[in-house]
Amino acid sequence: MTAAAESTVTFDGRFARELAELAVPWRAEETPSPELLVLNDQLAADLGLDPQYLRSPEGVRLLVGNHVPAGATPVAQAYAGHQFGGYSPLLGDGRALLLGEVIDRSGRLVDVHLKGSGRTPFARAGDGRAVVGPMLREYIVSEAMHALHIPTTRSLAVVATGRQVRRDDMLPGAVLARVAGSHLRVGSFQYARATENMDLLKRLADHAIGRHYPQAADAANPYLALFAAVVSAQAELVARWMLVGFVHGVMNTDNMTISGETIDYGPCAFMDAFNPAAVYSSIDVGGRYAYANQPVLAEWNLARLAEAMLPLIGQDQEKAVAPAVEVLGGFRGQYSKAWTRGMAAKLGLDGVDESGAAGALVDDVLDILKDGPVDYTLFFRNLGKAARGDRRPVRGMVLDLAALDSWVVRWQDLQPDAQLMDSVNPAYIPRNHLVEEALSAATGGDRAPLQQLLAAVSHPFTERPGLERYMQGPPEDFGSYMTFCGT
Repeated sequence: MTAAAESTVTFDGRFARELAELAVPWRAEETPSPELLVLNDQLAADLGLDPQYLRSPEGVRLLVGNHVPAGATPVAQAYAGHQFGGYSPLLGDGRALLLGEVIDRSGRLVDVHLKGSGRTPFARAGDGRAVVGPMLREYIVSEAMHALHIPTTRSLAVVATGRQVRRDDMLPGAVLARVAGSHLRVGSFQYARATENMDLLKRLADHAIGRHYPQAADAANPYLALFAAVVSAQAELVARWMLVGFVHGVMNTDNMTISGETIDYGPCAFMDAFNPAAVYSSIDVGGRYAYANQPVLAEWNLARLAEAMLPLIGQDQEKAVAPAVEVLGGFRGQYSKAWTRGMAAKLGLDGVDESGAAGALVDDVLDILKDGPVDYTLFFRNLGKAARGDRRPVRGMVLDLAALDSWVVRWQDLQPDAQLMDSVNPAYIPRNHLVEEALSAATGGDRAPLQQLLAAVSHPFTERPGLERYMQGPPEDFGSYMTFCGT
């Protein structure tokens, strides 16, 4: 690709221009010998970037921030956040840069962002770098989430830096290039509120409305409408996490987006055996962000957003509390509706009346899973076979066959749609043992397992010959599983 062809994609610096108080101009550290490990060709094309160009020396340098295209204004973003319940007034991008924004081929303005690009003024004691394994984890899991139709940041590329990075051992360094509707967070509003700069807080809210919820601008109270839109987006998002057994692992307020996209795949994992108390993060020692706690903690985070936005919701903040609380009070109902609707689809039912017989089916099937261990993903996939008349696979998964058989009779009376079930219950997820296998191999230079896993999870609902192992749970010797954030 020529330089002229590259110029057909125009980068912008809208965030840096409109919210300069939240943007520290910065450049990525020089990468000694960058090597492209994986490139998302389709995403590149959707952005208007030629994959062939991105594989060129200059394109690879763009992906690590060493070549800054015209119009791009790399900045480290400032934000605050509650981390495991404790408030930090200044966090920010310690090892990341917003390279700039581009308009994708659908006409949407999106961020192009780098992770692991070196120390910034927000790095504190960190080295600002990332290593191959965690960056490939984010690539795998974020692309799997996209294929599962869950709003998420996307992974454009992972580039090895050629530099060794000290963690417990010396590990090969890497930079992740990712794409998002924006990187505005609850923590962005907390930071703006803490500065007591009401003009900044208002500009931040206006920026969020313009990028994500333009309909809010026409509301009687645009900022209350913005808050309501974020509440709705997060209720839907977390319900979708729960439906596929995803555990985020680090739901701090700086990791909750205003757009309703999943962000920051550090200590995350998909459940194998169903377990409401599932925790996969090595740093979540108290289980704050366990699987079953995710809806409650999402609501808690949104309460922190409401606190930050109160001066915008009403000049008299005491009077602003009541409408904010009313909007926040809608979260549980919206979450419950999204969860119940999703569970109905997983069971092949058109709808579930929470107070009726169908609603009781949902509660009772979860009781069967809790009696486990039962592989969450495979159970629902096998349940689709039962809807077609073959109960043997699902019966082979549970201990209490009498309870299951009784439940199946009630369920089949409602005539479940097996085709609907197969369209929402994935055959393939990024199973933890397979992710670790792929990361270990790729860190050692063998990227074949990575590509095979990506091929499976990129089309999760269609079973294909030769991919049987990608449907199975971990081997018995896999043991308990913990993930690490990679810093």
